[in-house]
Amino acid sequence: MGLTESDQETAKPADHAARVREMFSRIAGRYDLLNHLLSANTDKRWRRLLAARLLAKVGPGRSILDVACGTGDLSIQMFETIGGSVVGLDFCAPMLEIARRKTDRVPFVEADALLLPFADGAFDAVTIAFGLRNVADTEQGLKELRRVTRPGGWLAILECSKPESRSFRQAFDFYFKRLLPQIGGLVSGARSAYQYLPDSVVKFPDQAGLAGLMRDTGLVNVEWENLTGGVAAIHLGQRDV
Repeated sequence: MGLTESDQETAKPADHAARVREMFSRIAGRYDLLNHLLSANTDKRWRRLLAARLLAKVGPGRSILDVACGTGDLSIQMFETIGGSVVGLDFCAPMLEIARRKTDRVPFVEADALLLPFADGAFDAVTIAFGLRNVADTEQGLKELRRVTRPGGWLAILECSKPESRSFRQAFDFYFKRLLPQIGGLVSGARSAYQYLPDSVVKFPDQAGLAGLMRDTGLVNVEWENLTGGVAAIHLGQRDV
């Protein structure tokens, strides 16, 4: 018996999640090295900026959930910048094993971003860095992130984006689509994972598109800030009260 249309729609997100989980499991051991190498350590500055922008919105000593935390770098940065209580969450166990070796001050939970194991409004703020485009359903992912944010709380997103300058975009595209997969593949032994990166960014909404999706899912006071000419962007949105 074949799958019904409803069954097929249910299977697609599950299949996507399984593929992404397996991919990140394969590169977990080299993930941090390649993040820093391929961004010339700019990724560290981006995380610090995200933490600083969120601190200005919520103040110190808040409860924060860091979704798709990977090896924990943003979770740790949030704890160091904002304090309070920070929980890191990811669905890739090998990534979380590395995160737990970095700190004992942040608990790390294994779960899916589309099925967060927390009550409505459980956190003052929710963050996700370089993870939203990996979620099978971006809109549903935003709704779930919003759900666990308290009314009046903030959602902060750091994600790869689209450079706005045409000349810079052309130069960056050559690096991002041609050189990055080769370097990533050589260092990690998994070229397909680093081919997936530019492919997933191409399919992901640009700065204005993501802001629109955030508003559509009930977030207000949405704003964004380009980083490094638009290579990445910070998006902030507040859950309506």
